[in-house]
Amino acid sequence: MVEKTPLLDIFTYVFLMVGIFIVGFPILYSLIAATLPLDVVSQVPMPLIPGDQFFVNMHQAWTRGDLGNQILNSIVMASGITVGKIAISMIGAFSIVYFDYRFRAVAFASVFCTLMLPVEVRILPTYEIAANVLGPLQPVWDFLHIDGLLSWISGHDVEVLLNWSLLDSYQGLILPLVASATCTFLFRQFFLTVPEELCEAAKMDGASPMTFFRKILFPLSKTNIAALVVIEFVYGYNQYLWPLLITTNPKMTTAVIGLQNLIPQADDLPEWNVALGAAVLVMLPPVLVVLFMQRWFVKGLIEKEK
Repeated sequence: MVEKTPLLDIFTYVFLMVGIFIVGFPILYSLIAATLPLDVVSQVPMPLIPGDQFFVNMHQAWTRGDLGNQILNSIVMASGITVGKIAISMIGAFSIVYFDYRFRAVAFASVFCTLMLPVEVRILPTYEIAANVLGPLQPVWDFLHIDGLLSWISGHDVEVLLNWSLLDSYQGLILPLVASATCTFLFRQFFLTVPEELCEAAKMDGASPMTFFRKILFPLSKTNIAALVVIEFVYGYNQYLWPLLITTNPKMTTAVIGLQNLIPQADDLPEWNVALGAAVLVMLPPVLVVLFMQRWFVKGLIEKEK
């Protein structure tokens, strides 16, 4: 029997509406500011009545900030990070759960311990590797005197410097961020709930490990994957520190960095209508992803596939 509590229901709805207002007011404020001319948006306090300059401000934000190219870069970066994190995490969790090898627990503990080392902590060594991926191999190359061997073979002095830079590239934006201990842990916990009888039945039918992974585990993980797609896409899209550090070419700038460049500085004309219009445009891709994947996202968080 469910007890009716009208007062508690009213309090719950009021609390919910207050929370929605607190969360949604900055977005509403940005939308209103994006419709106002400069002289009106500069008033203190700014009026909360929409104006008629929405498309004008949006056009200025789009062209002045080169948002088309920047949003494309952010979408490519977020999509690459999302696909990479899910693929690597699923395969890693599959290995930890279904393969019996020495130091399996140590491998999982090592992966799990990386949760204590976010990208901000390891930013300098990560940048060093991205600046020259082959740099750690240079001492080995010199120790083996391969330059001398090549010089002896060719009859000329040969000096080889191993250099492969990921700066100002999509590979540099994506690859250093694709490892995820959180996703690996979540997939491991899910795979542990899959009945062992499914694995035994697959073995009896002659299925290889990858066939079992592709035809059984992957379909069962669809809701989990959908939830992680939303989380990781928003995470990748909103990255600021790593793209700021690794990109110097304006053509590789992401939307979040481009938005920061449109914020008026101390000596600039305070065109907050253009800056907030750009903020509305920049937030559209993750919002659309969340809205499109909302049903699968909620299902992946609260339900389990049978």
